[in-house]
Amino acid sequence: MAQGIHKVTADFEKELAIYTGAPYVICVDNQSNGLFLALHYWIQERKKEHYKTKNFKYIEVIDVPQRTYPSVPSEVIHAGAEVNFTKVEGKTLKGAYQLNPSNVWDSALRFTADMYIPNSMMCISFTGAYKHFKLSKGGAILLDDLNAYNWLKKARFSGRSECSYHEDNFDDNPVIGWNFYMMPEIATRGLLLINQFYNSDGSKKHNEDLELPYPDLSKFNLWK
Repeated sequence: MAQGIHKVTADFEKELAIYTGAPYVICVDNQSNGLFLALHYWIQERKKEHYKTKNFKYIEVIDVPQRTYPSVPSEVIHAGAEVNFTKVEGKTLKGAYQLNPSNVWDSALRFTADMYIPNSMMCISFTGAYKHFKLSKGGAILLDDLNAYNWLKKARFSGRSECSYHEDNFDDNPVIGWNFYMMPEIATRGLLLINQFYNSDGSKKHNEDLELPYPDLSKFNLWK
């Protein structure tokens, strides 16, 4: 259980879970890092299955739209997979899309009531002027897998529990982590602003998917 100042971030996660319909929410410092963590977890779980068949050279290939934000193929590669660019009609991208064959979704352009898709890890963004939820910085992972949730909670916080590291028990489900934690200052802003997504009668507001232009990343050798 989150202690001290970290309870603010945990409270924001609870509010996001209520609004989006996700059983669990993990807040991170930005959506790109959320994509990395979710993909890393999914890929490592897949590799465990392939290692059982002695297929130690197995490399996952992840589908990415040819027009999207540049960090998406970058995070696929950082997570240990290869990129397969898929064709996009037109020059824009709209709403959420799945990074097949994983259960990870890029939902930078979707934030609305009860948006969660079961059996997925949906990564949402609060960074940038175009987002519905403008926190200047931040992101979150929506999911329903308890094992993934427990791993992600520590992985995004340098392998720590949400308490003082002087009091942490690092022998309790140890994780090699990253410094991707959402700062309580950002979570506090989120708690103050989340009411904008509710009507005066307490019902949830629905937001239309955003649609934005992106460059054709498949033309560049950087991600191949």
